[in-house]
Amino acid sequence: MTAADPVAAARVALALLDARSETLATAESLTGGLVGGTLTAIPGSSSVYVGGVVSYATRVKADVLGVPQQVIDDEGVVSRACALAMAHGVRRVLGADWGVATTGVAGPDAQDGIPAGTVWVAVSGPDGDLAERLELTGGRETVRRVTCLRALELVAEFQPSA
Repeated sequence: MTAADPVAAARVALALLDARSETLATAESLTGGLVGGTLTAIPGSSSVYVGGVVSYATRVKADVLGVPQQVIDDEGVVSRACALAMAHGVRRVLGADWGVATTGVAGPDAQDGIPAGTVWVAVSGPDGDLAERLELTGGRETVRRVTCLRALELVAEFQPSA
């Protein structure tokens, strides 16, 4: 997908899920609700989007989404394992067919030795899981916007062919 606009990517993802009567939930850390906000900017999104959890704090990742403490301790919250656990957790907590998760460092400073712009995006659904590491440049808002775009693109790309 080459859409440079998160709203365009959200429209594609919503249409694909709606065609199969499937639902989507979001688990967001560095994007702070931007993915959910982008989805809900589209009229009719409520037929697919069930809601989201903004798990900015590590304790919310663990206590609400069920990210295992061992993942947090051994791999950190900016990791493939954490992103996948967040996507699984939001599916479970909100009863959705699909979950998409974002975790990373928006910047401007590094966090726990991880450079700004390091991001993990994960999608979990009935057909399996997918996680992708992004190494982004630019300011905080650019990192958040590009992460949102890529999360929505991954939801669409991970859908089975009709």
